[in-house]
Amino acid sequence: MAQAWPSRPISLVVPFPAGGTTDVLARAVGQELSKSLGQPVIVESRPGAGATLGADYVAKAKPDGYTLLMGAVHHTIATSVYKKLAYDFQKDLAPITTVALVPNVLVVNPNVPAKHVKELLALAKADPGKLTYGSNGNGTGQHLIGAQFEGMGGVQLLHVPYKGSGPLTTDLLGGQISMSFDTITPVLPQIKAGKLRALAVTTATRSKALPDVPTLDESGLKGFNLGTWFGVLAPAATPRDIVSRLNTEIVKIINSPEFKKKMDDIGAEPIGNTPEQMAKQIKDDTERFAKLVKDAKVSIE
Repeated sequence: MAQAWPSRPISLVVPFPAGGTTDVLARAVGQELSKSLGQPVIVESRPGAGATLGADYVAKAKPDGYTLLMGAVHHTIATSVYKKLAYDFQKDLAPITTVALVPNVLVVNPNVPAKHVKELLALAKADPGKLTYGSNGNGTGQHLIGAQFEGMGGVQLLHVPYKGSGPLTTDLLGGQISMSFDTITPVLPQIKAGKLRALAVTTATRSKALPDVPTLDESGLKGFNLGTWFGVLAPAATPRDIVSRLNTEIVKIINSPEFKKKMDDIGAEPIGNTPEQMAKQIKDDTERFAKLVKDAKVSIE
């Protein structure tokens, strides 16, 4: 079957609006995959409900290799956050490969008078619920990172969900919200231009894109370690030889010097693993986040 495939364009579904990290990575992969497969790879945006609408669409699509999902860590969180999901992320989708890990970064609007995490925590404690943080939607990585920050910091923030990084960043720059815990990619240009202030990254180690910015662990929240991975998946019943072909082609793209350079420029760390390794990553994260979601008391009907 893989010999005859693909004979027409492939749709790569992004479950967020254009402009965010998921969209940037999908376009970077799609552009090169079009060349290697000899068919157009069309990036299709299907945002909503914390990235679950796009995942549901792909899970129910015909398993013929023509509809793929640019999934993310958000989907392993949504499994625990949403009480009623119309799909099972582990059973209804077939992992192909993890494309990259992107650290999240705590950024504040310059009007917030905090230069360090300790100062931000002091401000939040002085006026509970006044400081606001935006996320890519309820049950996304940014939402959970914010909830974890509140719990470990002993503070109360006001969560403001958005449909994606584009509208979130616009409001953050305009001062409508105080801060965000978004991935580095959409906010890196604004950090470099001095329009947003980076206080800390959320992963255990510093980001190569922001080497002078400390981790939350270094900033006093010991053990804080959450980042956002992104990867490609297909409907579960997609033929094994097509999944294998996609894995081979996408991993080749990820390991190319040109792609690695693109990832460096946006603060992403390229991965490129096997379907089995990605499946284990999804299983482990689903279990890990189930505990964090329960502890943070995050739930959506």
